Amino acid sequence: MTEHPDESPGFLLWHVTLRWQRDVAAALKPLGLTHVQFVLLASTWWLNEHGRQPSQAALAAHAGTDVKMTSQVIRTLEQKGFVTREVDVADTRARRLVVTGAGAVLAPRAIEAVEAVDRALLEPLTKSGMRAFTAGLRRLRG
Repeated sequence: MTEHPDESPGFLLWHVTLRWQRDVAAALKPLGLTHVQFVLLASTWWLNEHGRQPSQAALAAHAGTDVKMTSQVIRTLEQKGFVTREVDVADTRARRLVVTGAGAVLAPRAIEAVEAVDRALLEPLTKSGMRAFTAGLRRLRG
């Protein structure tokens, strides 16, 4: 057991995560997106840009989100006019996700806003420290 909370990696990660979430929410608010909406819109946009039209289940796997929650959020993004759910010709039970023109304009703007938050938060790290931090996060993600 650590002597002080500031020596606990988990406690520190908790605080950094809370700060990051607050900053991301603030950056996305003017764009009319929640953090989860952003993740799913940006993920769909990225997959579309790379020639893929994911199903909701494939999008959830890509984003690391719950399938049911993904379905609900995609419906909201569809109502906002940022994505469409098209019937898969190979499996009529599945829906393929396609970003609309409005979504294709918004997604890169939102990505830049979130990346600006990341840069500001992680600015104290050196370039080599940033690479090590990112590599460590990849290892922790598994």
